[in-house]
Amino acid sequence: MKPTLKIGVSGDEGSFSEEAGILYATREGITPEIKYCIDMEGVLAALDRDEIDRGVFPVVNSRGGLVQTAFEAMGRHLFALTDEIWMEVQQCLLVLPGTKREDIARIATHPQAISQCERYLKREFPNVGIIDWEDTAKAARDLHAGTLEKITAVIAPARCAALYDLDILEKGIQDQHPNLTTFIVVSRL
Repeated sequence: MKPTLKIGVSGDEGSFSEEAGILYATREGITPEIKYCIDMEGVLAALDRDEIDRGVFPVVNSRGGLVQTAFEAMGRHLFALTDEIWMEVQQCLLVLPGTKREDIARIATHPQAISQCERYLKREFPNVGIIDWEDTAKAARDLHAGTLEKITAVIAPARCAALYDLDILEKGIQDQHPNLTTFIVVSRL
């Protein structure tokens, strides 16, 4: 029987961090019990409180550069770097069913996803308001839940479409192909 490990990820269900956490667990031959900590601060705080065994979050992207919020959170906590995972991430434009491209007045997502899709957004949606959201998958969940208006689209992983009953208007909208992100795995000191 595989050992179980509590893994805290910096995202909601369907996030790239969740995918990285599952990839890490598979590679290590362990069964993950995923805790959704939404952001890097949440992951490191959960690690401090001994609520998780490992934390997983992104630190750098080949297009978007350093994930600023990760480094800010890392400066406030003590932890050990356990492993790293390189993963190609594909950003998608998701909407509520029935929403057309011309209906979109705003796009909500994490700032890192905005920077990864900057040229696409300027080219395809020059007059649409961009809203910073704490997590790509949480933006998808919040659109589904009605927290975001129906005229809002989100940039999130494709898996979020099935999880949150959303339509994929376009896949692979990131400016760079491949779009590589480095995730780190951390543990208590």
